[in-house]
Amino acid sequence: MIGSPKSPSATLVAKPNGGGPFCRARIQRSFTPEGTVGRSEQGRFLQLRIASCTPAPGAHQPLAGLSPRFKRETLRMSENTASRPDLRNVAIVAHVDHGKTTIVDAMLQQTHAFSDHADVEDRVMDSGDLEREKGITILAKNTTVFYNGPSANGETITINVVDTPGHADFGGEVERGLSMVDGVVLLVDASEGPLPQTRFVLRKALAAKLPVILVVNKVDRPDSRIDEVVSESMDLLLGLASDLAEEVPDLDLDAVLNVPVVYASGKAGAASLNQPADGQLPDNDDLEPLFKTIIEHVPAPTYDPNEVLQAHVTNLDSSPFLGRLALVRIFNGTLKKGQTVAWARHDGEIKNVRISELLATKALDRVPAESAGPGEIVAVAGIEDITIGETLTDAENPKPLPLIKVDDPAISMTIGINTSPLAGRVKGAKVTARQVKDRLDRELIGNVSIKVLPTQRPDAWEVQGRGELALAILVEQMRREGFELTVGKPQVVTKTIDGKVYEPMEHMIIDVPEEYLGAVTQLMASRKGRMENMANHGTGWVRMEFAVPARGLIGFRTQFLTETRGAGISSSYSIDPEPWAGEIEYRTNGSLIADRAGVVTPYAMINLQERGTFFVEPTSEVYEGMIVGMNSRADDMEVNITKEKKLTNMRSSTADNFENLTPPKKLTLEESLEFAREDECVEVTPEAIRIRKVILDSNERVREFRRRARAN
Repeated sequence: MIGSPKSPSATLVAKPNGGGPFCRARIQRSFTPEGTVGRSEQGRFLQLRIASCTPAPGAHQPLAGLSPRFKRETLRMSENTASRPDLRNVAIVAHVDHGKTTIVDAMLQQTHAFSDHADVEDRVMDSGDLEREKGITILAKNTTVFYNGPSANGETITINVVDTPGHADFGGEVERGLSMVDGVVLLVDASEGPLPQTRFVLRKALAAKLPVILVVNKVDRPDSRIDEVVSESMDLLLGLASDLAEEVPDLDLDAVLNVPVVYASGKAGAASLNQPADGQLPDNDDLEPLFKTIIEHVPAPTYDPNEVLQAHVTNLDSSPFLGRLALVRIFNGTLKKGQTVAWARHDGEIKNVRISELLATKALDRVPAESAGPGEIVAVAGIEDITIGETLTDAENPKPLPLIKVDDPAISMTIGINTSPLAGRVKGAKVTARQVKDRLDRELIGNVSIKVLPTQRPDAWEVQGRGELALAILVEQMRREGFELTVGKPQVVTKTIDGKVYEPMEHMIIDVPEEYLGAVTQLMASRKGRMENMANHGTGWVRMEFAVPARGLIGFRTQFLTETRGAGISSSYSIDPEPWAGEIEYRTNGSLIADRAGVVTPYAMINLQERGTFFVEPTSEVYEGMIVGMNSRADDMEVNITKEKKLTNMRSSTADNFENLTPPKKLTLEESLEFAREDECVEVTPEAIRIRKVILDSNERVREFRRRARAN
């Protein structure tokens, strides 16, 4: 650039058309290039080979002070490419509990998405019962915000916001969410900083070449450390960019270096571009700076006006009146109600279908619409068997989009019908193999990150997923729907590479108080963990990083919280697989096994309570082979927990003292799956969760043990 950047006489020097570098220029009516260029009335940046550029008198200088939004664009766009300046599609990604859903709540409220008299709950996007109970987002969901504030220049800009899960076990939901958007808002806790799931979701965003906006949330926390968190986040961005250099060779490093930073408090509904003091609220009382940053740095959706209809199915829903709904992101063309389109299926078949209903999103509601254009996210009805990743395209000239690719499963468990003696006791429960198989097939339709494989038994199936939590959530959902199941212990999905068995690995980050350093190190060593880094920041807490087999983390959480008295924080993300690390001992305590069927008596429990910890209450019904507690020693022990006191006509000098009975430990589904050993499984019914031996008969278990010993 010769002359002042804001001077009307500024000119751009470039080599002649015969050779030389590309020049990035914003083509406007007042901007007159002397070379041969393509035009774009929407003001998009193009990569042009030009001789020189002379701005018209008094024209704005578009090359001065380019924002990261335009610097990141490396796509060479044809002269026919257009955009939708009235639309933005953005995903909010973060680690678990860093405030994604709370920020979305504030965005909806400040754009008056709800009527004044509406009764709106907190975390309105977490609509599922399990999501509200656990305080986490499980399913990726989208909402629409209509923004007409100062940054909209008098117009209304539609912002489609996708709220994604923060846990790596629900990575399939993250990948689907990122396929719908043109940019991401990365939330980082002002105290905790970037954590493993932050890295996981951010890596997915950078691999998709999406622009990133960094939001430091919860700046008003008393223990916030804003400077360090921003520095750690930038280090993470650069580290991920270098890791992805080979995988994504055209990644724009300029955009990574120029990530805008917004300081916010989602709970207070405030954001600012100015960094507040640690523990203080932003100097602005609304989210206007966040809206402004989204509009400036997230590019408007681009499309080719001459291209045929292309719409990607990214999510599924259902309606009691319309049946299955497919949520689609339209990339090119226009979708209309009543239109006949081509449905490109997974198996390559293309079938003509009719769109019976078209629904647009307004806040949290779906409203009927007549048509939808490029960049919009809408729901369509009328296609009963459509699944995620398929394409709706032009009936006469079909052009399918590529399928959504998700990471391979790492954990598997066996799910089958309930085979215990107490099966079928719950009225109205679903107990047949056909019902279980139909439910698993329905889960495959909406969950792209799991696989269902047959086993040697016709009434059990192997279900593979991204993590133990994701599979436990599936089992819990089925339990609440009235299913009775037998669930096996989670196992890892191994691969054979060059004749060697490889297993999935996890990078584990643990924060614990200093006094638990030795206990945690010993615990990780017993699970084949390899320490890679340890840092003590002088605050009384130590951060340790381990590479550990994924199977080493099965049942880890409960033992970890016990060792650290509930003070430890742990999280992990998957890394490249490594050769099999050998056998891992998951727990050192054996099981207390009921040796006969009957009803639990307080008399028996008082006599046995020194032997270990019980999982059952008095008057509970048990059967032979059922796990009724945890032994204080390493071996399994069979006990008679149904023993009754023999009554006589002689008065006892000492009455039974039931006040000394230790209360039993009630295990959740996740804790039961963690506790179970290889020869044990979990019985799941709508009313109870029990742990049992796979082989119930004691004599048969002994014979099976001897048979395996001889085989080895």
